[in-house]
Amino acid sequence: MAAFIAMTSWHGEFTAEYFAQPPADPAAFGMPSEDDGSRDDPLLSDRSWAVSSYRPDVYALTAAPTRVVIGVGEESRDTFTGRTSVATADLLSQRATVFPSHHGGFLGGEYGYPGQPEAFARKLRDVLDDID
Repeated sequence: MAAFIAMTSWHGEFTAEYFAQPPADPAAFGMPSEDDGSRDDPLLSDRSWAVSSYRPDVYALTAAPTRVVIGVGEESRDTFTGRTSVATADLLSQRATVFPSHHGGFLGGEYGYPGQPEAFARKLRDVLDDID
């Protein structure tokens, strides 16, 4: 899981510098350092293939009667998750809506990586109030 977090937190393209790093330290992410032997985390198993191989139906999304808003955190815009959000917005001929903080910017400090929940909420209210 630490390797997954490190990969999705990497800023920019994956370069030789990324691959030359030592293995991610689970303690850096508040996880136990000892391996419990389990390999059933949904993010790291074949259960996530549907997510990683998903391709949006651009026609269905652009033809939808509702507004589709693609969001991205200002601090994570150039990470793997941020780049996929920006690319999806591009597919829909729109710009990604930038929210304060990072991928989990709506969170407080309860998980060790605090976002900006108040600023995030204000931005979300602005986006929801901006109905065409």
